[in-house]
Amino acid sequence: MSEHYEPPFTMTGEITNLIVEIGELVGSISTYEAMNPNPILRRESRIKTIHSSLAIEQNTLTLEQVTDVINGKRVLGPPQDIHEVKNAYEAYERISALDPYSVKNLLLAHKMMMDGLVKEAGTFRSGNVGVYAGTELIHAGAPAKYVPDLIQQLFRWLKESKFHPLVKSCIFHYEFEFIHPFQDGNGRTGRLWQSLILQKWKDIFAWLPVETLVYENQQAYYDVLGHADNQGESTEFVEFMLGMIRDSLQEINKAQNEHDVVINVAKNVVTNEDKVISLLRQDNRLSANMLANSLGITQRQAQRILSKLKDEGKLLRHGANKNGYWEVID
Repeated sequence: MSEHYEPPFTMTGEITNLIVEIGELVGSISTYEAMNPNPILRRESRIKTIHSSLAIEQNTLTLEQVTDVINGKRVLGPPQDIHEVKNAYEAYERISALDPYSVKNLLLAHKMMMDGLVKEAGTFRSGNVGVYAGTELIHAGAPAKYVPDLIQQLFRWLKESKFHPLVKSCIFHYEFEFIHPFQDGNGRTGRLWQSLILQKWKDIFAWLPVETLVYENQQAYYDVLGHADNQGESTEFVEFMLGMIRDSLQEINKAQNEHDVVINVAKNVVTNEDKVISLLRQDNRLSANMLANSLGITQRQAQRILSKLKDEGKLLRHGANKNGYWEVID
């Protein structure tokens, strides 16, 4: 076999455009995350990633059940499915410590993913395997005797290639699935390793649930793998996966923008409360209607603000509506 294997692939204009789009979205999201870190959302995204990656492999647990398993709660479900979740959680929790160019670390990741599930967890398969749709063979993995050398060549290419990390991660994913180096767990390990490659490029890929969109487009995922096999190169698969990554980032970016709108509205309410306090310090006999006109809001909004400030103990009303006055409590 060649010592300098180059996976068959063609760079296209579509791929170039996707790289640019993804780069812009990553920059926007990274800046937002630096200013508004949210560990709860990151944990939720990690759980979605695990649920989706395992659901692709026919794990029957719901997202809620996966969450309960990870939180240490008892779940009624197939023991193997529960075991898969625990294994995957350990692997994803330790992913940042792995070296994407280390075959030894790949075997360790597979061991974590498949421990207690298959006999050859953490080792390359000793026999031949195939991917079936029912009784139909749709892909035959490389002969077992060639697997260690093929993986070594793939990792060498991954380390030395000058392609953009986004492209390399997708090509690796396809080539890994094409070789099918393990007895079982190739899909979940391949997706984990792509996430690792991306994470080493940009930190935000440690928690972005790309697998969720793959799960939602599962049939298209398998179809494009088949098309790439027929074409003898990974180009179409790379375009598909980059599209999934772009879509995932767009969803995150949209959610962040919607969150900002909510925060800005809340800030406006707080600002109006402060203005009411300030106006009443100047003239404590102002009515709700007068305050509304001064602030450019409706009378009902002004009444709600006054009621809220009263409930919070910041304002005290003396006398009737007509001749009474407000006392600002410091």
